[in-house]
Amino acid sequence: MGKLVLYGLDPSPPVRACLLTLKALNLPYEYKVVNLMAKEHLSEEYLKKNPQHTVPTLEDDGHFIWDSHAIIAYLVSKYGKDDSLYPKDLLKRAVVDQRMYFEAGVLFQGGLRNITAPLLFRNQTQISQHQIDAIVESYGFLESFLKDYKYMAGDHLTIADLSIVTTVTSLVAFAEIDASKFPKLSAWLKSMESLPYYEEANGAGAKQLVAMVKSKNFTIVP
Repeated sequence: MGKLVLYGLDPSPPVRACLLTLKALNLPYEYKVVNLMAKEHLSEEYLKKNPQHTVPTLEDDGHFIWDSHAIIAYLVSKYGKDDSLYPKDLLKRAVVDQRMYFEAGVLFQGGLRNITAPLLFRNQTQISQHQIDAIVESYGFLESFLKDYKYMAGDHLTIADLSIVTTVTSLVAFAEIDASKFPKLSAWLKSMESLPYYEEANGAGAKQLVAMVKSKNFTIVP
């Protein structure tokens, strides 16, 4: 096994997805913090590792991979003792992939990043009600994914859960999850919080991001 190094910072949901996966697989790794506010991700050294200058970046024995979804699928495929976190069965894998694409395009990019980037990096403090409504709508989709399952893609934990939980626990900064409207989503979140490595790998970082967001004293406008 090569030496694994993860570059990132705790408040980042994609970084937390990688931390959760590393913990779920019980893999040893080195964690190197990249300070985005100090623009460390734009340094010449970091750009050689990841020209897209995003976090997370995974280094495995001198090879570099970025995008959390690519990283977590790689980690399970290479180092998993079995395929439970990312099934080899193509139909089961397709469900996991769909959930992760939903998280990437709808929950994270379409929901969280489109709000937090202007808020944290451009000091814009107004958020439209339409954006908040879109977050709540996405909770409804997640509720529907859980209609016949305990977890997002089946009856056991997969990387879809590890990816989605990081963004959901960040979106609550803008729209809390109403347990009366989304009982299955609320129950799923409680089951994720019960993972022995959850707080270290996701809970603490999610709290940091929520605190950063709320410190901006944003207002919601029509």
